Amino acid sequence: MGNCLTNPDPSLRDVSNKDLKALPVETPFKFPSPLPTFSQGGEFAKRTIDLGGGLEVSQVSTFNKVWSTYEGGPDNLGATFFEPSSIPSGFSILGHYAQPNNRKLFGWVLTARDLSTNTLKPPVDYTLVGTTESLKIKQDGNGYFWQPVPPDGYQAVGLIVTNSSQKPPLDKLRCVRSDLTEQCQADTWIWGTNGVNISNLRPTTRGIQATGVYVGTFTCQTQNSSLPPPALSCLKNTKFDFSTMPNGSQIGELFQTYSPIIYFHPDEEYLPSSVNWYFNNGALLYKKGEESKPIQIEPNGSNLPQGEANDGSYWLDLPIDKKQKERLKKGDLQSTKVYLHIKPMLGATFTDIAIWIFYPFNGPAKAKVKFVNLPLGRVGEHIGDWEHATLRISNFNGELWRVFLSEHSGGVWIDACDLEFQGGGSNKPVAYASLHGHAMYSKPGLVLQGDDGIGLRNDTAKSKKVIDAGLGYEVIAAEYGDGGGVVVPPPWVNYFRKWGPKIDYNVDDEFRSVEKILPGALKKAFVKFVKKIPDEVYGEDGPTGPKLKGNWAGDEN
Repeated sequence: MGNCLTNPDPSLRDVSNKDLKALPVETPFKFPSPLPTFSQGGEFAKRTIDLGGGLEVSQVSTFNKVWSTYEGGPDNLGATFFEPSSIPSGFSILGHYAQPNNRKLFGWVLTARDLSTNTLKPPVDYTLVGTTESLKIKQDGNGYFWQPVPPDGYQAVGLIVTNSSQKPPLDKLRCVRSDLTEQCQADTWIWGTNGVNISNLRPTTRGIQATGVYVGTFTCQTQNSSLPPPALSCLKNTKFDFSTMPNGSQIGELFQTYSPIIYFHPDEEYLPSSVNWYFNNGALLYKKGEESKPIQIEPNGSNLPQGEANDGSYWLDLPIDKKQKERLKKGDLQSTKVYLHIKPMLGATFTDIAIWIFYPFNGPAKAKVKFVNLPLGRVGEHIGDWEHATLRISNFNGELWRVFLSEHSGGVWIDACDLEFQGGGSNKPVAYASLHGHAMYSKPGLVLQGDDGIGLRNDTAKSKKVIDAGLGYEVIAAEYGDGGGVVVPPPWVNYFRKWGPKIDYNVDDEFRSVEKILPGALKKAFVKFVKKIPDEVYGEDGPTGPKLKGNWAGDEN
């Protein structure tokens, strides 16, 4: 990743485009500091990965520019298409790389080497699956998108782009034996205009046991075309022995390098804490039918019911004593510890470090109705709140590719080139937890969960309330045998019931009290907005713990 654009050709940009300002893509992204040297052990960060079946791959992030367009796509700035360069000796191209122009050059594609004699073969022909000849857009001449036609028993895993209508040479690229490939799907949008759409490709099946490998190539889909979308595949790790995953020492080095700095809003009352602080300061375990006899929770949750289903038989709650209850609600920043789940992803070519943060209490929501800001009473409150961020790190070189930030019931991936870093040469990304709701964002400010100036407020800002996740953490699970060392999870990880009670209250009363103070036009708009509020906001319902989330064994989103 940490890209380098080699041999840029200034003649590629049309004279008609000379007046364009410099685009972000023309500057390669660099991390604030060079990567550390990782301790020895296993096959982690060895630059190449053996996927089995005679297929070895290497991640290449140096490119020669092939063709650009300067409109359409994100921010209407167009996209640029690249051929990988500085390819390791003996390796072959599998496809080209593309990215939007609205961001610094940051990306990679896999190249492959045949360790046997029949893993890779050149295509037998190319099919033109898209061209910009008829598009009246700012571009470097015309772009042509070529689909390799693989020999029988082989699959293409990427496209080639040219700036002429002449077919590329057959020896330009290699196709991969079919049993070493998997089905893929369109991922993030790169560029599109007038019925042509370019998207990244990712494996269709993703998770800790999934063998699909992300190649870094893209697909071209055209509307009003008699041609179906290109039948491209991803690679498959048939070896899948986790030998490329980091060991315990390497995990520590990775987390010290990339542990996020998390800022809380200056007005935040409900801060995180360690799970043990919560247990040691009066959190209670309730059992259905025995509500009058709650039990004090032991350190690490050693007396919590283990396994089984979330059947409503047990739940956690704050202390009965009012003063103690209010104290626990506020959390304890000094005791805060984050909890790490180490996961093989994308066929064990990447390591996900899921970072779980516990808050004793989720505060009430606030709404914005045009120019009026309104508290929503108890709406949004619940006891027990689990949030997370995930670092996705390359097993080829130990470089951070992207960070997932959870936002209520969903979240977004932010590539490293779009992150804020702490400063002072640190490679630690910065995240912001929203006021009361604790959703995670990559930039400070207001994110409105709604539309047309009406919605739920997610306010974030820098403050003195901040944690460096690397200063207090515990690895609670590593999903690859003994690769991360033997990890014995604390008992609370296998507590599968709710971390807070279910308390119903009259939501209509809460909203009616807000409606009363709004003038006519705003009142109508507010009533319309209320109908769109996500279900997760209603009711005071405690969440389940990390292990019951879909992303525990699967991919994010």
